[in-house]
Amino acid sequence: MYLEQTKTILGDVLNLGPAAAALTADSPLLGSLPELDSMAVVTLIGALEEHFGIVVDDDDISASTFATLGSLAHFVEQKAG
Repeated sequence: MYLEQTKTILGDVLNLGPAAAALTADSPLLGSLPELDSMAVVTLIGALEEHFGIVVDDDDISASTFATLGSLAHFVEQKAG
């Protein structure tokens, strides 16, 4: 559930279009998606907070959170749980 919803939000925020459908849990994000710059990370976090009803503190976020789609989805699941 979290993986698919996170993928949808990521695709929407980054305007990936059909390319978003090809993303898997192992798909690398930071450094691999040119659309995922610092401003996009801020926008993405806001969208995830709104969609899942979570609060993400600056201290919660690290590069490993955005390493792959799976790591990001896992992070969201931990925050929502």
